[in-house]
Amino acid sequence: MNLSQTASAMILTSGAAHAVVNAILKSGRDKMSSRALIDGFSALIVLPAIFFVPIPRAAFGWMAGSWVDHVLYLICLIKAFEAADMSVAYPIARGAAPVLAASLAVLVFHEAASWMVAVGVALVSAGVLTVGLGRKVTPRALFWALATGVTIAVYTVLDAQGVRAAPSAPSYIVWFFFSFGVGIGGLFAIWRGPVFILEARSQWKPGLIAGALSIVTYGLALWAFRLGATPRLAALRETSILFGVGIAVVFLKERVTAARLAGVGAIAAGAMVLLASG
Repeated sequence: MNLSQTASAMILTSGAAHAVVNAILKSGRDKMSSRALIDGFSALIVLPAIFFVPIPRAAFGWMAGSWVDHVLYLICLIKAFEAADMSVAYPIARGAAPVLAASLAVLVFHEAASWMVAVGVALVSAGVLTVGLGRKVTPRALFWALATGVTIAVYTVLDAQGVRAAPSAPSYIVWFFFSFGVGIGGLFAIWRGPVFILEARSQWKPGLIAGALSIVTYGLALWAFRLGATPRLAALRETSILFGVGIAVVFLKERVTAARLAGVGAIAAGAMVLLASG
């Protein structure tokens, strides 16, 4: 297995775990408290590792930018989930991100993208958007979902640059999750106050599971970005919507229309093109 294939396997696994994390977040009663719980557990899990990995000093600038953008992302994501079903908000949020991330990576950081990658990105984005736009969407839900997509594209590109600037992938991953969990998790916990305490008492088990899976999903994505090009991998990660739709239907009892099934087909086709391009 070459580096491109290894990166592809990592990013596909990342997508599956990502869908589970978002399903747990969606099922929580108070979304901001759930997010604080998830990120706090992630920080606790990686805490011992900070004594064994080098400090990614050269990557701190990229990490700081990503940190700020992730705050905006989580706020937008929570608002989107409050305004619409997961099977609507999640696809719209993820659908705009691959095209935007690919554009930023190519135009700003001069990363390469072949015509096959461009076709694959277009198919994945179109398919994801079709999954989300298969039924009526309120203006409020559409706004927050698209805003989430913009923030996803920004942090994807920033973190891809950051993990490449770090001494190693584990170095960036560990320090990212530790600083993010302490900072963002703490901020959201303080923000929600007594509501967070109540949520933590009743939801600590799923929060712990989601916290561990968060490290798996984004840790694998970061490692993959160190090995391969951002445009291709950012689009491949959006295959998470295939798992997300399945979770929404089976566990959250949400309906899926024929239009959304067509979107799933487009995503699968785009993923095959992207895998072939590597």
